[in-house]
Amino acid sequence: MPRTARITMENCVYHIITRGNQKQSVFREYSDYEKYLSLLSKYKKRHQFKLYCFCLMPNHVHLILHIEEPVIVNKILRSLNLSYTRFFNFKYKTVGHLWQDRFKSRIIAQDRYLEECMKYIEGNPLRAGLNWYIEDYPWSSYAFRLKKSILVDKLPS
Repeated sequence: MPRTARITMENCVYHIITRGNQKQSVFREYSDYEKYLSLLSKYKKRHQFKLYCFCLMPNHVHLILHIEEPVIVNKILRSLNLSYTRFFNFKYKTVGHLWQDRFKSRIIAQDRYLEECMKYIEGNPLRAGLNWYIEDYPWSSYAFRLKKSILVDKLPS
């Protein structure tokens, strides 16, 4: 059965979700989170997109990206996920797929929905019981905005 075509538009904001294959952890150590953010920064520079929000959870990733050209969405996620998978497989001496299926993307058409989506994404660590306080989770844009992330100098602007 063929895949459904992705809805893409020019000059648009996307909520992207990519999950670990079979809900497995894709980040096992702090250095894994750091590597993912480093790759995100690299591809942000290469593809010229704006990063509004992110949250790296142990088994999935949320991103909110503003992208001018619709074809770039696939290039960004393909590059990012492939690069991170190579890193992960080499580091942990594994093979095969790290990410489940294709990434999910939804267009954010209204500012009010963007604000709600950001609250939802940055609140993920609280709902998952990973932290008591949203500002203490270092792998989200919330911590970055408050300058509480250990990676402030390395994160995308």
